[in-house]
Amino acid sequence: MAAVPAPIQRFLDTTNAGDTAGFLDCFTVDATLVDWGRRFSGREGISRWNQSDNIGVKAKLRLIRIEGAAGVYHVTVAVTGGGFNGEGTMAFTLSGDRIAQLVIS
Repeated sequence: MAAVPAPIQRFLDTTNAGDTAGFLDCFTVDATLVDWGRRFSGREGISRWNQSDNIGVKAKLRLIRIEGAAGVYHVTVAVTGGGFNGEGTMAFTLSGDRIAQLVIS
């Protein structure tokens, strides 16, 4: 299993801690998040997704597997909380110390 890059670890940690400000700071200002075809742009859009599908429904994430390198990582997580429950895959594209794109499938 690949090492977990700092931006992805912060994403997991801030979600699990319910830290909305820290969660949003994981992303670049112009980041995109695509959740099964629903597209959210910029921190404002990601903030809406966070409220409806993540911290707002008390989601907890457990890392199962991570693969990738050179700024693109495929992460399998187990999700519990008041929304989706089960395993899912998240594809992270990193830019420096932040997430530039996240695609959930």
